[in-house]
Amino acid sequence: MREVSLLADYFVICSGKNGRQIQTIVDNIIEEEQKAQVEIKSIEGKDSAKWILIDLGEVIVHVFNEEERDFYQLEKLWADAPLVDLSAWTEQ
Repeated sequence: MREVSLLADYFVICSGKNGRQIQTIVDNIIEEEQKAQVEIKSIEGKDSAKWILIDLGEVIVHVFNEEERDFYQLEKLWADAPLVDLSAWTEQ
């Protein structure tokens, strides 16, 4: 993102199938970032579980329900930004 936006260096965009799964994803991100002593600047939309945004400063995480993700299509909006394969970072 740093090449096309001043908002953040990276956007992480993911989705869950239902509210419970979305909340679990968000809770795990928050827990892991707190363990790593990363400052969580803000969390928006946590009550609705349709689109939750976690601002980590250089990284902004978007966790959508599938309908909201299809509607907003952030991947298309920010299509000029290069994609980064995170699979090597997330495999355990």
